[in-house]
Amino acid sequence: MSDRRLFHIVCLLLERGPMTVHSLARELGVSSRTVRRDVAALSAAGVPVCTTQGSGGGVSLLDGFVPDRRSFPLQEQGQLLSALPLEAWEDPLAKLSALFRRTEEEPWLQVCLERWGDGLEGQGGLFPQLRRAILARHPVSFTCAGAREEGRRQVLPARLVYRQGAWYLQGFDLEREEYRLFPLSRLEEPAISLEVFRRRLEPPEAGLAGPIPPLFRVEARLRFSPALALRVYDEFDRDHIRVQPDGTLLVEAVFPREPWLEGWLLSFGPGLEVLAPEGLRRELARLAGEVARQYEP
Repeated sequence: MSDRRLFHIVCLLLERGPMTVHSLARELGVSSRTVRRDVAALSAAGVPVCTTQGSGGGVSLLDGFVPDRRSFPLQEQGQLLSALPLEAWEDPLAKLSALFRRTEEEPWLQVCLERWGDGLEGQGGLFPQLRRAILARHPVSFTCAGAREEGRRQVLPARLVYRQGAWYLQGFDLEREEYRLFPLSRLEEPAISLEVFRRRLEPPEAGLAGPIPPLFRVEARLRFSPALALRVYDEFDRDHIRVQPDGTLLVEAVFPREPWLEGWLLSFGPGLEVLAPEGLRRELARLAGEVARQYEP
């Protein structure tokens, strides 16, 4: 029996209210029998879980319930909180992080998902609008700022994805008939249809898991000034960084061959020298020359 799963059940019931055993099983990826066994374990631990039979019945918590921290081992409390899926943090995080906090302790966890000067409620409340569209299965349409392809996109929204410091909408593009990721920061003139789509959505994993194919990868050797050490450790895996006797940092990393790569490398300024490959060195030199000419008197 998993304490993490028991805690996740409490989290779901706090956030969504009463749920059927089948819904909990689907959410947790386990059988209905396992959910019933977990509910019995929660009840035995003193968590006031209520079950009702028949249509409209399900599993719920007593109104005003605040879980007792003694239901979970002290050494596992931090692990349980940090193990919550990211999408579960938006609403119940404040409740859940308070469950295990003694009055004499300072808060140990704070999650800030906003960019500087912005928040999830920015852009006209786009984040909660899309969240409602996903849950209610309403198609959305929008234009993408800066996109090479003009026109409105018609998308069946599947989920909101947080990756590498930014929020994305993942959905099925009806015109191109494929799943795509759309940065929320680029969505303009969003519109949510009142229609309800019936199509079953099975979006692929939105991460960059797995090796990058050879034709789409750049194997780079980079040398950074010691003055950039903090940023280097923030943006590269520690295993890829080797500190040299003169204090410079040598980084060997593989990047996808994407248009953003050269601009991102230039953002390090003169504190970065690309040692290899030679083609990337030449392209950075060309772009730096264009920037210099743009600012000539």
